[in-house]
Amino acid sequence: MSVIDAEGSTVGTGYYNSYSQIALRLFVFEEAVIDEAFFVGKFQEKLAFRKRFLDLSTTDAFRLVFSESDGLPGLIVDVYGDFLVVQIHTLGMDRLRETVVKALVKVLKPKGIYERSDLEVRKKDGLKTMPKGVLYGEEPPSPYEIRESGLKYLVDIQGGQKTGFFLDQRDNRFALRKYAQGKTVLNLFSYSGGFSISALAGGAKQVTSVDISSAALDLAKKNFTLNGFDPEDHIFAVKDVFDFLDEAQAKGMRYDVVVVDPPAFVKNQDSLNHGTNAYIKLNQKALQLLNDDGILVSSSCSSHVTSELFRTVLFKSALQAKRELVILEQKNQPPDHPLNVNFPEGEYLKFFVCAAKKV
Repeated sequence: MSVIDAEGSTVGTGYYNSYSQIALRLFVFEEAVIDEAFFVGKFQEKLAFRKRFLDLSTTDAFRLVFSESDGLPGLIVDVYGDFLVVQIHTLGMDRLRETVVKALVKVLKPKGIYERSDLEVRKKDGLKTMPKGVLYGEEPPSPYEIRESGLKYLVDIQGGQKTGFFLDQRDNRFALRKYAQGKTVLNLFSYSGGFSISALAGGAKQVTSVDISSAALDLAKKNFTLNGFDPEDHIFAVKDVFDFLDEAQAKGMRYDVVVVDPPAFVKNQDSLNHGTNAYIKLNQKALQLLNDDGILVSSSCSSHVTSELFRTVLFKSALQAKRELVILEQKNQPPDHPLNVNFPEGEYLKFFVCAAKKV
């Protein structure tokens, strides 16, 4: 639909849903026909942008479309080698599903397109279904092997977290390597071992991976083997992270590097206070397990937690743990999860590398 201002001038083209908390979502700030040709042009543009900033000779998994940040509200498209994974969040985009699929096939020529719209957020837009399954071509193998920064990972496209892997931490996993040489590393909320394997690629002496999901750690062990690291030389703990931290503290266990990469503790404004306190508690407990002059690597994917607030979280955590923290690196999401100045709400990932010293 065209969006017209009070004087009759065209503001843009988008779709309207009176049921949604965000009633109007714009595709472009001009008059446009939203058809297959429109999506073909958009997907070609987004692919060319990714190719400018990604080394596709060493990485074959990335985000092609990041919803509003790419001018395609309600749509996520991730590339996993020869397969695409699509998530549709909104009613407007749901009605364009067939057109989106045809355009993706034309531009990327994948072996298959798999939908992972099993998302509670769809209910906020009035959608009652959470579709999941093949939209085009073949079903992706389970698990499916991808490449990232020269490393290999098996991903569970059909049943894994997000669309199968946390693609937004790619650059941050790579950043960890330079701090890992000869170190003992604790990876909390390790999922399928992304940060663990990157630490080992950086020369880590031993890695402990902690996750509450046994299936995730089973996949992590396979990823260790896939990259030439013997899982028997390392530790895998199927346990609630907070319980693990308490037990490790009681046993006097210490590490040179601790990676803290939890799920979003703050889902909305109502949970901001509770979630912020959870981040403080988690980082405090992580800091208490660090050797003197250790490294804390801490992340938040809660969009309601700003970078400034997360720095406050780290300050309060350090205060309670009796540590002094110096920020070595502060990063956000990578270019394939673009942070568009027209959509500041798209800034969700915070990533800090800090040198920690006992006070």
